[in-house]
Amino acid sequence: MTTTIKLLDAVALTVDIPEYKLWRGQVGTVVEILAGGAAFEVEFCDREGRTYESVGLRPDQIMVLHYEPLTTPAPPASP
Repeated sequence: MTTTIKLLDAVALTVDIPEYKLWRGQVGTVVEILAGGAAFEVEFCDREGRTYESVGLRPDQIMVLHYEPLTTPAPPASP
């Protein structure tokens, strides 16, 4: 099963991006779909809702977070 990344999806980083002080596991929100879905602008906010970073990411750098049971298992994470 391939998860389609959509506008306003909650996502988590699957990689560290030290140049932006972002680390694997940090959660953000997709705020723009770029290059026809080849990249996504993801906004990272603190607990008060203040944006501390907004960066364009490739699909292999993020994973969609699910809040409901999936009907089929999600694909294994890439190493």
